[in-house]
Amino acid sequence: MKIEFRDSATDTPRLLARIVDQDKVPGDLPRAVAEGAKASRFTGKAGQVFDGFAQNGDAVTRVALAGAGKPDDEGRIAALERAGAALTAKYLVSGETELVLDAGASGLDARETAAVLTGMRLRAWRWDQYRTRLRDEQKPTLASVMVRGSPDGTHGEWADAQAVAAGVEFTRELVSEPANIIYPESFVERCRKRFDGTGVTIRVLDEAEMRDLGMGALLGVSQGSQREGRLLAIEWMGGREGDAPTVFVGKGVTFDSGGISIKPGAGMEDMKWDMGGAGAVAGAMLALAGRKAKANVIGVCGLVENMPDGNAMRPSDVVTTMSGQTVEVINTDAEGRLVLCDALTWVQREYSPKTIVDFATLTGAMLVALGTEHAGVFSNDDALADSLLAAGRETGDKLWRMPLSPAYDKLLDSQIADMKNVGPRFAGSITAAQYLQRFIEDGVNWAHCDVAGMVWADKPGATWDKGATGYGVRLIDRLVRDTIEG
Repeated sequence: MKIEFRDSATDTPRLLARIVDQDKVPGDLPRAVAEGAKASRFTGKAGQVFDGFAQNGDAVTRVALAGAGKPDDEGRIAALERAGAALTAKYLVSGETELVLDAGASGLDARETAAVLTGMRLRAWRWDQYRTRLRDEQKPTLASVMVRGSPDGTHGEWADAQAVAAGVEFTRELVSEPANIIYPESFVERCRKRFDGTGVTIRVLDEAEMRDLGMGALLGVSQGSQREGRLLAIEWMGGREGDAPTVFVGKGVTFDSGGISIKPGAGMEDMKWDMGGAGAVAGAMLALAGRKAKANVIGVCGLVENMPDGNAMRPSDVVTTMSGQTVEVINTDAEGRLVLCDALTWVQREYSPKTIVDFATLTGAMLVALGTEHAGVFSNDDALADSLLAAGRETGDKLWRMPLSPAYDKLLDSQIADMKNVGPRFAGSITAAQYLQRFIEDGVNWAHCDVAGMVWADKPGATWDKGATGYGVRLIDRLVRDTIEG
């Protein structure tokens, strides 16, 4: 969607939109529109939309009102995003090609205007590359938004916001692609292409290099696939020279069949998005680079495909991790933690970070606990956990803190190795986090975000259609703003 700014009206628009606060329907609306809104019980609740028609000489304008909720609510920005998204949802395939947003008449400031535009752009994103038989009425028509009467500072606010939106869109793209298109090598190449000219440095380890480093856990997952694994590091050093970087690590299982512990066939197609954590990290790094964040940040993606061929890892196999700790593999479908543990060891030895946050579609138990409303966050540091929770509330990428406790460690005890890769049936998300914590070195602040229920949606949300949500990008961006850039 193309978004442009226009100082004043130069013609009569075909579709004119205004943002309306709850219970404050403007008094300067054309009478037909005002009466229609009243008859339709339009009150300006967040996400509510009404439209009517007004005649201006020989021209007729379609006037759309989008509700932004109460102006004094804490969730004001989120409500404005929802208002913008609601406009897009209504008109994306309506036959309308351009929408004029009257920011001046809506009484929006620069940040509020950027929020509306963010919602509009994010809700417009679709992945139609493989759909060759869409009917005309199914095809997007709304191609551009013209902003009229934008307040001072809007251009700067929007430049910042659209960099983040581009990161969300990139994550959605990676998550939406099928596994025959996005696999470890092609994930890397897609990132190389997308990050070209952004100022980031990209490093890639192939399987030979990872083998030399002793990454037996990650490579154990990869060995059943004809697609070789990769470890991808995206470096953005926009902060002060010498400051330790903050590191984000993403689970990138580009397809998870379960390996020898194969998943049931029903729903296995969803496992193309088991790389949603890596997708979130890659998209967040694009956002940070795009807005030139004043922070030193490293994004690392452990990329593998988990398949069940004759060379695949078996239940009962013992693998040696890069840290030197050994793991008895009880279930090959608990592969994400095997990928992450070697990635976590590598980033600590390579970058000596003070803070690490990992993102992973790690456990079905997280869905059982929290559904699709929150991701779970586990942390060894209260301040880091609080910062993540605050960032989630601000951006809508919601988190709920879950416990860590030594009492759960005994559930991972193995008779022949340092640990098992799974515990018993209960507390599955917690034991997964306890497993990862064993690979965090003393003095490192760490948080684990289990995003299993958040990266894909079966129904439209506030700012996304069905499919990939882009969860995690805005959460990471906000955390960097709040805790590093200040």
